Amino acid sequence: MSAGDRDIARLLGIMARLRDPDGGCPWDLEQDFSSIAPYTIEEAYEVADAIDRGDLAALKDELGDLLLQVVFHARMAEEQGAFAFGDVVAAICDKMVRRHPHVFGDAEVADAQAQTASWEAIKRAEREAAGGTDTSALAGISRGLPEWQRAVKLQDRAARVGFDWPGPAPVLAKLAEELEEVRAEFEAAAATPGDPAVQARLQEELGDLLFVAANLARHAKVDVGAALRGANLKFERRFRAMEAMAKAGGVRLEDLPLEAQDRYWERAKRGT
Repeated sequence: MSAGDRDIARLLGIMARLRDPDGGCPWDLEQDFSSIAPYTIEEAYEVADAIDRGDLAALKDELGDLLLQVVFHARMAEEQGAFAFGDVVAAICDKMVRRHPHVFGDAEVADAQAQTASWEAIKRAEREAAGGTDTSALAGISRGLPEWQRAVKLQDRAARVGFDWPGPAPVLAKLAEELEEVRAEFEAAAATPGDPAVQARLQEELGDLLFVAANLARHAKVDVGAALRGANLKFERRFRAMEAMAKAGGVRLEDLPLEAQDRYWERAKRGT
């Protein structure tokens, strides 16, 4: 047994012990697929954050945390007699070989774009072989994805059959149109506060605005998640700088009027 195999066996043994009704961990024993799913998603984002920061030591730790999530789900499935960790590994190995016939077979692809098309064709054939009846170009896009990511995938799939704007200019025009519609709904909401119909329309128009913004990022070949993470980090950095400036001046940020806070914000922008 290789060192890697021993490490995996040790991890599987640890999870089995944690889930053992006789002396296991009470918290781990209480969990099910639904309760663990949010942690799985969170750990995937922690991996992305470590990559964004270029922190390989943190990436090692976060990948371990993500692997633990796979082991946790597999252990719960094994307890139900559904499948085990080995079945998960075997399934992904088979899938990777099946979807790369140009590597593990005698097929040929010209470039990465051709490989993407081949990948999608193989996935479609897999769905049909499994008895799938959804023949839409949008078939197979998970509803469990973060909504911004699902928006981009929906747009990508539609673009593959030609349903796409020819460039960013019409997307920008559409974005301006959607912004005006949002503005109109805000005005309606101010005129009739608490009206559920107006609030529903406002939510719908904001959704349209965000959907078009995601499409604009796609046309710019910008990852929406990475762009939003960058914006979040920038805001956090500047806000913390504001707090530090206020503290250095002997006041608390929350005790200052908005005008004074704005002055700190402008200073923070210049400094960061």
